[in-house]
Amino acid sequence: MVRAESGDSALEAIREIKLRGEQVAVMLADYRMPHMNGIQFLEQAMEFFPLARRVLLTAYADTDAAIDAINLVDLDHYLLKPWNPPEEKLYPVVDALLDAWLATPDTSIQETRVIGHRWSAPSFAVRDFLARNLVPYRWLLTDDPEAARLLAAAGLTEADVPVVVTPDGKSLVKPTEADLAAHVGLSTTPASEFYDVAVVGAGPAGLGAAVYGASEGLRTVLVEQRATGGQAGQSSRIENYLGFPNGVSGAQLTDRARRQALRFGAELLTTREVVGLEGGGTTTRLLRFGDGTAIAAHTVVLATGVSYRRLDAPGLDELTGRGVFYGSASTEAPSCADQEIYIVGGANSAGQAAVYFSHYARRVHILVRGDDLSRSMSHYLIDQIKDVPNIEVHPRTTVVGGEGSDHLERLTLCDGRTGTTRTVDTSWLFVFIGAEPRTDWLGDAIARDRHGFVLTGPDLLAEGRRPAGWALPRDPYHLESSMPGVFAAGDVRSDSVKRVASAVGEGAMAVSLIHRYLEAQ
Repeated sequence: MVRAESGDSALEAIREIKLRGEQVAVMLADYRMPHMNGIQFLEQAMEFFPLARRVLLTAYADTDAAIDAINLVDLDHYLLKPWNPPEEKLYPVVDALLDAWLATPDTSIQETRVIGHRWSAPSFAVRDFLARNLVPYRWLLTDDPEAARLLAAAGLTEADVPVVVTPDGKSLVKPTEADLAAHVGLSTTPASEFYDVAVVGAGPAGLGAAVYGASEGLRTVLVEQRATGGQAGQSSRIENYLGFPNGVSGAQLTDRARRQALRFGAELLTTREVVGLEGGGTTTRLLRFGDGTAIAAHTVVLATGVSYRRLDAPGLDELTGRGVFYGSASTEAPSCADQEIYIVGGANSAGQAAVYFSHYARRVHILVRGDDLSRSMSHYLIDQIKDVPNIEVHPRTTVVGGEGSDHLERLTLCDGRTGTTRTVDTSWLFVFIGAEPRTDWLGDAIARDRHGFVLTGPDLLAEGRRPAGWALPRDPYHLESSMPGVFAAGDVRSDSVKRVASAVGEGAMAVSLIHRYLEAQ
């Protein structure tokens, strides 16, 4: 048992325990503590030991705080003070929590270590993949003494990085994402050749479809090329999602949804690129993978979401991963301490990133093409940004160039009102612009609109006529594509509402329509 006088000293103890490779089973925090409250402590501590059971000590007047903690830190229990006699009110609770923890021990003590160069795109790609898949790791620069010892022990040099040292001591030199997935416990091989429903894409819509499909008894497989969560999984704080009054990070929401899907029996495949969709008869749909293998299913849910568009400006492509990042790249936040960073984009994802990075950076600059943020950003987020003193919004401003040797060093900005340009010194640019659907792999198999989004339901009917090749004696269901039994949900669907809640809802709705489809076969 470890006792601490404050939240800060408790976090320091947590860090030391983590470094020593030991485990934490239960964390008890008083709601009222110096410098931070118990919820704030538990939120930070759970990043080190996510499976540790969490208990909040509250007074009668603080019961609302306990309810907030259930949403924010997935609280396991709260205790009202005083808890006398402890034999009745404290010890049984702790015993039960210890028993629950022993049933799912924390395996994160088997540490994965990543060795790489600071300004290296391959090194960033490795760290980003691990972080987005919620795999804990320790990042070591090549000039770190421990990194030198690890490289020497493996018979490697700095020229071999990035190097990943797995918990069992295996050294992976410049690993691919598939190599990483296979060695850090992510499933990459399907357990079956045939399923009731195959979901492509593990963002909110795909996770929603997997949870509802598996919970209702359908043999469900969820296929993801990179990491669960999609763009939402990279968000530092989602504050307008129903049921989380204090907000929830994209990583936390993703982790809960992933664990929920697995608990219901869904199968999750990572680093599997789907390159083709075929209709294998009236009741079978075939998904082909990039390695030549395939799986079959009665139905398919397309939930591949969208990607951020590349910023078309000279000098930026070669600096991607070396100061230029697409998405939040939260792994880089600590390195932005006391520096000037620039964010391009005016939607919620850009605003959430700005607020998050403002805790680290000296100043955060938001660059938008329009006159202000009101066109595409939620009102609550605009108000938050106004209250953060080190965030500055630059309207009618675009990036027209970037320069640097081994990493980004300067940006050229253009004022849309006057056409004048200026150069700013910075090593950090985060881009959140546009939405390009991930549908090129569908080819002509599925009808899409002129932007590449999947057409569904009524949008497929032209002057009352059903789509070409449609053989069923009914119109397509609301989320059904031009291929019967193939549904689209979330951002990839034409004219969808680009919000996390609507994506989850469409994933659930797709499963309801799948039941109707299967019953009619």
